[in-house]
Amino acid sequence: MELHDVWFVLIAVLWTGYFFLEGFDFGVGVLTRLLARDRAEKRVLINTIGPVWDGNEVWLLTAGGATFAAFPEWYATLFSGFYLPLLLILVCLIIRGVAFEYRVKRPEERWQRNWETAIFWTSLIPAFLWGVAFGNIVRGVKIDAEFEYVGTVWDLLNPYALLGGLVTLTLFTFHGTVFTALKTVGEIRERARRLALRVGLVTAVLASAFLLWTQADKGDGTSLLALVVAVAALVAALVANQAGREGWSFTLSGVTIVAAVAMLFLTLFPNVMPSTLDADWSLTVTNASSSPYTLKIMTWLAVIATPVVLLYQGWTYWVFRKRIGTQHIADPVH
Repeated sequence: MELHDVWFVLIAVLWTGYFFLEGFDFGVGVLTRLLARDRAEKRVLINTIGPVWDGNEVWLLTAGGATFAAFPEWYATLFSGFYLPLLLILVCLIIRGVAFEYRVKRPEERWQRNWETAIFWTSLIPAFLWGVAFGNIVRGVKIDAEFEYVGTVWDLLNPYALLGGLVTLTLFTFHGTVFTALKTVGEIRERARRLALRVGLVTAVLASAFLLWTQADKGDGTSLLALVVAVAALVAALVANQAGREGWSFTLSGVTIVAAVAMLFLTLFPNVMPSTLDADWSLTVTNASSSPYTLKIMTWLAVIATPVVLLYQGWTYWVFRKRIGTQHIADPVH
């Protein structure tokens, strides 16, 4: 296996890790409007992801940086062609981070309610747009002989990509719902389990349609295996949720995300960004990659840095592993 193939796999792993981790905290952000009934319950939901949400975004930064360094042609075409949706995601992530920090800086109810509204929308919009973006990457876009995107933003809003957006939105919301059931106690835990069933059924329908469409269009035997694993894991997550096994339900919803993202990358390889105008104009792991020397240096850096990142992030989850409920929310003091 060549180094550019290795880095394609590593970038796929980074995006998978990002969607697994950021997926549930996007889902929890959406639940601040769908599940929480009062201010105390909103604080419970926000506190479940408060210690980890910023660490989850490290995976996005690493995935973007690795793409820039390992596949500069891919990075350039992707960020120029998808400029508006990616800019909107970036703005949402900035506002979302500010909302987490500033929500409790003032005691006024209106102040806190506005920031909580911001958390909801800046969780929902990226959760949808990431699916649209990856749907277009897999489907292919208008790339010319100079490897430049020549379409418009409206070309990105095609049925396949929009379905992909609905899949990531519902799947992340389901992932966040079972995470909430895992991390909370009391009535909010029970309501999270009931909501997880409803959201999970919708997710199962949408995800099955999207993955079957992908398989029919670009799939092979390996991607079919990933599809079967994704669907089976989602069904098993629903069964575990109904049985009150929140740990298993969360793990299996994570397996669904991992298998679904793996399927997308399996159908993409050896392309990194197919051209719908001419297959010869597609960006591949070969023509979009950096020099072998650059990839070699990056590999050594990854070998050294990756274990450190995994250790400190794992330690964070261990420290903040306990369940919380409204009884743990102290009255605000200003």
